[in-house]
Amino acid sequence: MSQKRSVLLVDDSKFARMLVKAFITSSFADWQIDEAEEAETAQVMAKAHPYDYLLVDFNMPGMNGLELGAILRASYPDATIALLTANIQQEIQNKAAKAGMDFLAKPPTEEKIRDYLAGKEAGR
Repeated sequence: MSQKRSVLLVDDSKFARMLVKAFITSSFADWQIDEAEEAETAQVMAKAHPYDYLLVDFNMPGMNGLELGAILRASYPDATIALLTANIQQEIQNKAAKAGMDFLAKPPTEEKIRDYLAGKEAGR
């Protein structure tokens, strides 16, 4: 369907990471998908590898997804970064947009994740 891309999933929930990884793999089987359970690990991983996509949870221990997104956006202006969260308050959505992040509401579904990534790929 597309060329090989790389994705970093950042979520403190192992189940959420496994679910989103399965959804991505079902549509983009050749993509590299890495996982981080918190922001500091994600920063180290992003520094070592330039990811095409970063899907970041909002509620995590320590640094939240908006704070992490702002750091990642400043360091990787060409990466696609999405806040993937159950916190659908308009304020959170506005802050994500101001940080240069897309917004995806949880719960994730295969269709939602596939359509988001396919749409981004079509725009490349």
